[in-house]
Amino acid sequence: MLTLVHTLHDAVELRHRADGGEVALFRYVYAPRMAARESPKPYFHPLRTPAGREVTAYRPHDHVWHKGLMLTSAQLSGQNFWGGPTYVHGQGYVQLDNNGRIEHRAWAALDCADGTALLDERLAWITAAGEEWIAEERRIAIGAIDAAAGHWSLDFVFRLRNTRGQPLVFGSPTTEGRPLAGYGGLFWRGPRSFNGGRILAGDLEGPAVMGQPAPWLAFTGKHDGDDDASTLLFLDHPENPRYPNKWFVRNDPYACASFAFMFDEEFTLPPGETLTQRYRVVIADGAWPRDQIADYAARYPGGAP
Repeated sequence: MLTLVHTLHDAVELRHRADGGEVALFRYVYAPRMAARESPKPYFHPLRTPAGREVTAYRPHDHVWHKGLMLTSAQLSGQNFWGGPTYVHGQGYVQLDNNGRIEHRAWAALDCADGTALLDERLAWITAAGEEWIAEERRIAIGAIDAAAGHWSLDFVFRLRNTRGQPLVFGSPTTEGRPLAGYGGLFWRGPRSFNGGRILAGDLEGPAVMGQPAPWLAFTGKHDGDDDASTLLFLDHPENPRYPNKWFVRNDPYACASFAFMFDEEFTLPPGETLTQRYRVVIADGAWPRDQIADYAARYPGGAP
């Protein structure tokens, strides 16, 4: 049912085979080749539903550093691991010599058996000057895929250990003075056809979700060609810092969402300490109604090992 295909020094692809044929559910590029100003980092693109519908965008012309689904940080003690220019209070966005990179170091595990898959990765966050500031352990787990119900999920555990020898401060453009721009963390950029899509988060709906705390966020968009819909559900974990997460989300001028635990308040990680984040992302065919989303969310946590 599931197959991992590893292209050395490049990417890992997950393929799902069912009665309807084979679908490549994701391609995880762990050794990206991109300009230093785009802050190179691993990313998922494409991500697909069980029916094969693509739900990510790669390097859109408006923000070429947006790449599918990725872990990143726009403001980290003066370094930019997000890509592109940095927001500077009183000046706006300025291209500085501060674009860091997140570099793959090793695979601790690449396993696929009994309808599940597990990727354990070791990475390093490296500044523009070449200094390692973070040693990361990343776990990506794929549970049983429910093709009949039309959904599957990615469970993430990110463990970020401060190796700098000084405190690391996670912030955002909002902590630097730009209102409602608290992006960072695990970030998703949706396809163009998702513009104007439906946003739900807890009891909230629409663009008003921006900057508000909720244990989950769902984004439903439509696809060109067949007008069918897909839903992505983002679930915060109760053990995460500042749970429930404040969300950065837009459906205009483009579709995006991120787990922004540093939305409007800096988070300081002392030397030698580890920041652990657990998340689930559900990729589903169809437009899930609120009651279906709430029912699924009520059965979480428990997915991230």
